[in-house]
Amino acid sequence: MATKRKVDVIVPAEESDQLLIRPLGAGQEVGRSCIILEFKGRKIMLDCGIHPGLEGMDALPYIDLIDPAEIDLLLISHFHLDHCGALPWFLQKTSFKGRTFMTHATKAIYRWLLSDYVKVSNISADDMLYTETDLEESMDKIETINFHEVKEVAGIKFWCYHAGHVLGAAMFMIEIAGVKLLYTGDFSRQEDRHLMAAEIPSSLLQHGPRHRQPRGAVSDPRLRSGPNEYWQNHPELHDIPIYYASSLAKKCMAVYQTYVNAMNDKIRKAININNPFVFKHISNLKSMDHFDDIGPSVVMASPGMMQSGLSRELFESWCTDKRNGVIIAGYCVEGTLAKHIMSEPEEITTMSGQKLQLKMSVDYISFSAHTDYQQTSEFIRALKPPHVILVHGEQNEMARLKAALIREYEDNDQVHIEVHNPRNTEAVTLNFRGEKLAKVMGSLADKKCVQGQRVSGILVKKNFNYHILNPSDLSTYTELAMSTVKQTQAVPFTGPYSLLVCHLRNLTGDVEELDGTEKSTLKIFKNITLVHEVGMVLLEWVSNPLNDMYADAVTTVVLEVQSNPKAQKGGPGLIQAVLLRDMFGVECVDFSDGKSISVTVDGRSVHVSLETRVRDECSEDDSLREMVELAVQRLYDALNPLI
Repeated sequence: MATKRKVDVIVPAEESDQLLIRPLGAGQEVGRSCIILEFKGRKIMLDCGIHPGLEGMDALPYIDLIDPAEIDLLLISHFHLDHCGALPWFLQKTSFKGRTFMTHATKAIYRWLLSDYVKVSNISADDMLYTETDLEESMDKIETINFHEVKEVAGIKFWCYHAGHVLGAAMFMIEIAGVKLLYTGDFSRQEDRHLMAAEIPSSLLQHGPRHRQPRGAVSDPRLRSGPNEYWQNHPELHDIPIYYASSLAKKCMAVYQTYVNAMNDKIRKAININNPFVFKHISNLKSMDHFDDIGPSVVMASPGMMQSGLSRELFESWCTDKRNGVIIAGYCVEGTLAKHIMSEPEEITTMSGQKLQLKMSVDYISFSAHTDYQQTSEFIRALKPPHVILVHGEQNEMARLKAALIREYEDNDQVHIEVHNPRNTEAVTLNFRGEKLAKVMGSLADKKCVQGQRVSGILVKKNFNYHILNPSDLSTYTELAMSTVKQTQAVPFTGPYSLLVCHLRNLTGDVEELDGTEKSTLKIFKNITLVHEVGMVLLEWVSNPLNDMYADAVTTVVLEVQSNPKAQKGGPGLIQAVLLRDMFGVECVDFSDGKSISVTVDGRSVHVSLETRVRDECSEDDSLREMVELAVQRLYDALNPLI
């Protein structure tokens, strides 16, 4: 027997419990970090870097798979090119309209670092991703955040912790609808000469850190604090000059001195005695024109992967002499010259296309500002997140790290951790189901509620917070203003007013005749005002679903009395007159004005108003009054059985 296929229910993005994490770069590779988070209708981009081994548009993350206009928030973890190198292009050349945040130190160095990148890039102007002008204009679109400062954008709460690694590097904690995620960026749990170790967040996490595969930092003087003490104790080395060959490094050194408060306690204490960033035995080499290439020397030059710039010029000048050597101080990306020469080729190709013999020595010394396996596992052990997403690591190394983490927790019944290492553009989908709580605020909260009590108010939703408010409190607790719509409706009416009142009383017993008004006025259902004017009645009420329904009912009665001749002929006044004439005789009952009935017996009179049913006794004879009163009341009860 065939079964019916279940209809797919489309859940609005804001109501979905699925958290989607998709790397557009750094998925099983090193470089062009760019991670997209989607949850509850919000989209966040984490970092926007370039691939160091590629050029032009090829170096970008897979931005074409998303609509930049849908990104609410962009967070930059630190100033390295593989994490922020594509940011000017993304801010200036796409439809992105969200907000961008990084720390103060990151923004300060970002400007100089990317300016240097634009200048030393060895590609044509047409292939350049952005210009100096684009970079300058992007600065105005970048906002800064202090460490531990909580900010909120479109319902997304976020704050950052010290990540170690480099000055200003941040780990971002992100909270959406009660679900927390930690994006570590590149981090180091080991305190170095000037930076503190990465902090362990104190908040309870529902989603864990993204780890960066251990990698070395480039041989860049920005990451170095020179060992002055050693140099002072070895005078035999003083004849060998040491240079840091980078105008960028000199500019960044000023930034380092500005943001000493972001460094470790040792540096903050030392700065009060002497400046640890003033190097007595190391000189700044402005350019090759200022370099006397005579005798032994040590030059620290950037960029570390030697794709271009001064480090590339020096390498091509020295590589054919076996007396020279190059030290690669950190991880190198596939496709770069630094990675190529570590395989010890016999020759290399210069930037001009010339072939040169490689005779100089090539050595690798790990100078890592990243975590190793031990630090990473300890970090995860402290947080105990249910999920760990591995990005920004070489494919094979990342697979080994994933396997090691799984082995570490597979026999642990108390801690269950799932480890993911998605490829570029491959999404990891996690499910988080949280409770929706509505807080009662304002005047509604003045009285303590009891279990089972019904609370009536307006449900206000702002981002992912729900509140129940009295309408009068809207302007106090929200940016909303309360307004009322007063309806006025004129209905043609030329029939007897007393007949209309009678029919309205048949409709409801909640009919009140208002005193002190110039015109005949009724209050019906406590909310509908009816004013009798010449040739019409006016209905007035404050519009809401209930009052609108009441007004429709009253309007129907008015139209029925106006349009139905039988209703007018068979009005209650005529019926009462017929009854009283049967009781007292035709000549004793006067109904000539249509508004009141007069009963006269032996010179004694009783007057009855049809509008108010008030008996106006002109005689002291109670017997006549009681007879008329009883007859009118019985007739009224018969005509209005539901009242």
